[in-house]
Amino acid sequence: MADYAALAARIAALTEGETDAVALMATLACELHHADDRFDWTGFYRVVAPGMLKVGPYQGGHGCLVIPFARGVCGACARTGEAQIVPDVDAFPGHIACSSSTRSEIVLPVHDAAGRLIAVLDIDSDRPGAFDAADATALAAILAATFSRPGVS
Repeated sequence: MADYAALAARIAALTEGETDAVALMATLACELHHADDRFDWTGFYRVVAPGMLKVGPYQGGHGCLVIPFARGVCGACARTGEAQIVPDVDAFPGHIACSSSTRSEIVLPVHDAAGRLIAVLDIDSDRPGAFDAADATALAAILAATFSRPGVS
């Protein structure tokens, strides 16, 4: 399991003063992906239009290019604004199989300082039941500390 305290400190140091959301996403995707061997695909889907997500910076194999809010785990997170922890993606109605190796998934909303949804963080694992509420809490704290800073856009 990731040492989230050390990871948060490293991300804070690496991103200090940065306000470009895509640069922040790229840095977080890299740091998160390499912090935990459960993380098979780690990346962001950016809100590009009402009801539409488009792949952003990521680590791992190819991701889906476009995901409507109406579909999949990422869409459910964007639609509800709530973290989605899916222990078995095959049991999730409407799951979008971007990779056949994905067994479980966690997706969290990413908000800017004004509280607007700007993206979702999607982490896939090739292990079933890889994520829990502790992961969601720690990742949400990292996202808030990074993207809720004034000037991030």
